[in-house]
Amino acid sequence: MQNEESLVQRARQHDQEAFAQLYEEYFDKIYRYVALKIGDRTEAEDMTQQVFVKALRSISSFRWKGRPFSAWLFRIAHNLIVDHLRKRSRRATVPLAESMPAGDGDPQQAVERRLDIDRLALATRHLTEAQREVISLRFAGELPIAQVARVMGKNEGAIKALQHSAIAALRRALRTQGNEE
Repeated sequence: MQNEESLVQRARQHDQEAFAQLYEEYFDKIYRYVALKIGDRTEAEDMTQQVFVKALRSISSFRWKGRPFSAWLFRIAHNLIVDHLRKRSRRATVPLAESMPAGDGDPQQAVERRLDIDRLALATRHLTEAQREVISLRFAGELPIAQVARVMGKNEGAIKALQHSAIAALRRALRTQGNEE
């Protein structure tokens, strides 16, 4: 990707090509972050689109404050997720089984992967909100420790400690799940 600052500057001046490059660079990371947080692929795709629509509408007001552009995008995503989860908790819903992905893949492998994802999602319920946020940003959002620290407003040591304790808690939860089966 070309220099992020120059792309953002061009996008702030309504350069559609520059915004498209930013979109291409960050879409997958934002999508994985949102999907992990809300657990629904279709809604995650819609919400990721909303993140970029909001970013496009307000990019002219974006200011560099010592944080990367992606931190701003993740903050928009976080706010949308919080709103979504609030709305979802107000209405009674019955989760529907997610449909199998289309394609030439092995159905058994797809089912096993889905079960692994479900087990992991269940295990994350044993984490604190801060631990879940670190895991989401680090592994779903693929952000480096320094960037996670900036997004969360913590120092790198705190992020490393949160990540370490989160992984340990996930291991314990997954072991417990395995013993219950």
